[in-house]
Parts: sequence; C-alpha cells; structure tokens
Amino acid sequence: MGKYQLDNKGKAAVKNYHEKNKPAKFDKKQQLEKIRAEYLEKKQKQTDK
Repeated sequence: MGKYQLDNKGKAAVKNYHEKNKPAKFDKKQQLEKIRAEYLEKKQKQTDK
C-alpha cells in the first residue's frame, strides 16, 4: 500500500473535483463557424469601403 491510498469515498470526491474543473470540450465545428463569421464580416467591411 502506498502512502496516499484513497478509499472509495475519496476516489469519488477526486472524480467529482476533476469533472467540475475539466476545461470545456473543444468543439471544432463551432470554432470553424466563428472563424467563418469573422472572415465574412471582415470581407464585407472591405467591399463596403
């Protein structure tokens, strides 16, 4: 047994902590839509000038 063995209650607490603090899942489609929208706005401003 290691020095810092966790019981089931401790393991559950650690799991909950990591699930809460996990960074938001990277959504590639949403990112592409955002980039596309910015590009189209920029392109529109250039044609308006």
